[in-house]
Amino acid sequence: MNANDRTPADLLRSALAADPGRPLVTFYDDATGERVELSVATFANWVAKTANLLQGDLAAEPGDRVALLLPAHWQTAVWLLACSSVGVVADVGGDPAAADLVVSGPDTLDVARACSGERVALALRPLGGRFPQPPEGFADYAVEVPGQGDQFVPFAPVDPAGPALAVAGEELTGAEVVERARADASGQGLGPGSRVLSGLPYTDWHGLSAGLYAALVAGGSVVLCRHLDRLAPENLAKRVEDERVTSTAS
Repeated sequence: MNANDRTPADLLRSALAADPGRPLVTFYDDATGERVELSVATFANWVAKTANLLQGDLAAEPGDRVALLLPAHWQTAVWLLACSSVGVVADVGGDPAAADLVVSGPDTLDVARACSGERVALALRPLGGRFPQPPEGFADYAVEVPGQGDQFVPFAPVDPAGPALAVAGEELTGAEVVERARADASGQGLGPGSRVLSGLPYTDWHGLSAGLYAALVAGGSVVLCRHLDRLAPENLAKRVEDERVTSTAS
C-alpha cells in the first residue's frame, strides 16, 4: 500500500489502483451456505454507491455518527469503508439513540428504532437481496443502493485526524485506524497476496482488524466467515486449502 495513505478510504483507493481484479473479501455464511467473493473493483463499487447514498440521500456530513448494528459480513465491511469515504464516524454496535443515522441488520431493528435520524436496514440475504417486506420506518439498503453513482467524490476532503471509528469503547481517527492496521499486519507477517481467514465478530478492534483492515493495509485479502462454529473441523481444513489461506485469526 501507499505510505501516504492516511485513511481506510485511501487504502482502498491504493488497492484499486494497484490491482483491481484481485480478490479482497471472500465471505461465507455457514448457516446458509452462502459464499460471495468480491474483487477490489467490485468491493470499491459497492463502497462508492454506499458513500453516495450516505452523502446524498441520507445527507450525512463529516463528523456525523452512524451506528452500525451489523454482524461481521461483507456488507458491513462495505459500510465501514463508505463511512471513511464520507468522513462520518462508524460507531460499530453504537447506541442508535446517540447517533445521527443508524444502519441495522434484520435482528436489531427494534433497537435501531431509537435513532431519531435516518434509518437503513440490511436484510443480509444472499447476493445482497432485499427484504420480502420492507421494515416500517427504514430504507431498504438493497432497494436504495443499486441506483447510486459508481464514482464517489466527497463534498469536503476527509480529515485523517478526525474521528472515524468507534468500537468497544474506543474512538479512533482515520490515521489511527491505518497506523494500527499497519502494526497488526507487520506483527502477523502479512503482505501482498496474504489470505487471512477470520471467524471473529466485528465487536472490537481485533475482530475488525483481522476481518478487514490488516489485510487491506497489507495488500492481501480476507476470508470472512460468519457462523464458523457450525463448520465441521474437516470442512474448515478443506476451506483453508481451497481458499489458499495463509493466516488464520483467533
